[in-house]
Amino acid sequence: MLDAALTVFAERGYHGTSVKEIALLLKIRTPSLYNHMTSKQGLLEEIIGSTSRGVWADFQAAVDGKDDVSTRLHDAVYVYALRHATRRREAVVVNRDISSIEEPARTDILDLRRRHEHGVRALVQEGIDAGVFMDQPASLVSFAILEMCVSIARWFHPGLAFTAEDVAEHYSRYALRIARGEQDVDGSDVSGSAPAPS
Repeated sequence: MLDAALTVFAERGYHGTSVKEIALLLKIRTPSLYNHMTSKQGLLEEIIGSTSRGVWADFQAAVDGKDDVSTRLHDAVYVYALRHATRRREAVVVNRDISSIEEPARTDILDLRRRHEHGVRALVQEGIDAGVFMDQPASLVSFAILEMCVSIARWFHPGLAFTAEDVAEHYSRYALRIARGEQDVDGSDVSGSAPAPS
């Protein structure tokens, strides 16, 4: 049921989707659907809430137990970029329909999103303070990195010349170049190998 709702929400948007359309996709009658759900709003809250919790869990696992700030930033961006390449429906729904979440769930979900952004920002600031990253506003760097990853869900699809893992690795290296002031993680220039949407 959640998968069906996710598919329709991603295609038509929350407000453009009726419960009847979800039931049709599941090939059941609309009244039968209410035996398994409370409301369309409840489905959206579950989809966006579970995705937001997953993003935060990914971040924590990516940075846990690692001392080097460049490695932590690389790995945090890798899992975020990979999620946007491999879970595109969730990414589209979260970033487009989060304003449709009602309180109190909306505040809880926005808090999770802020926690993730602040986590990335703190990594950037740590690198700046250590002299590893260029001295620049950490908030702008973190926003640039996160928005760059969010865009992946809009253009990536299976069958391109590069895999989701390729994209995640490239974007992780781009993030380090932004943070370091164009210096790539291994000192090499990868600008000629950037994937282009098609």
